[in-house]
Amino acid sequence: MGAEFVEATTRQRVDFSFRSSMHLLAAYEKGVRNDGVSHVEGAAQSTLRDVAKKLTFVPATHGYREWYDPRTPTGVTYFYFDPAELQIDSEQNLADIRFAPRLFFEDATIWSTAVKLRQALDVPGGTNRLYAEALGVVLIHELVRLNRGTPSAEATIKGGLAAWQQRILTSYIEEHLPEQIPLATLARLVRLSTFHFCRAFKQSFGVPPHRYHTSRRIERAKAMLAERRHSVTEVGLTVGFSETSSFTAVFRKITGQTPSRYYRALG
Repeated sequence: MGAEFVEATTRQRVDFSFRSSMHLLAAYEKGVRNDGVSHVEGAAQSTLRDVAKKLTFVPATHGYREWYDPRTPTGVTYFYFDPAELQIDSEQNLADIRFAPRLFFEDATIWSTAVKLRQALDVPGGTNRLYAEALGVVLIHELVRLNRGTPSAEATIKGGLAAWQQRILTSYIEEHLPEQIPLATLARLVRLSTFHFCRAFKQSFGVPPHRYHTSRRIERAKAMLAERRHSVTEVGLTVGFSETSSFTAVFRKITGQTPSRYYRALG
């Protein structure tokens, strides 16, 4: 097992990518973003802004990449586990377990153990070595427990949407980006009531469905403006805004600047 704590203290854009034969658990202690996208191979991407006390698990050989513009200082501890070396019990090791990727999830037990392990590793010298190793073993057991668990319907809602539900929703929203998408339509796609769907969606993506849809429209608009082949009015119409004024207002609210200013800045 290995661990490192990384802190970004400036507001410059951060780009991060990871792929290894090691498992990775990222524990975000603090951090709010102005903008950004995070993605673990095998799970839906996320544009979550407030990542404080969130966890991300990247199974060995899976790709993990993200970029973000920090609004506040970001602090994250990365824990690395070698599947070939860490024993779960006398009969099984990590190499025998197929872990599922998880992006920005919450688990109070795992979080508590990760914080204790981070604090133990901060102490200089070897006095806490056995304690830290024991916590590492506990952390692995908890990840295995999470991976093997079959949550109830209530637990699924508390933990957000399943990976297959996230994939269906993000694909559908991208394919129907310019359209008005009723909540009932999205809820039916993932076999939930509208009430439970809204709760689970916000838990998974950090924002309500409408806000996520709007943010994806603006991301598409930014990409089109970067191509420099369309006017601001054309871009607004293409991503689903019937009036330039409403497009400008939403674009400014999300990015902090008008589409015209963003367009000029690209030049």
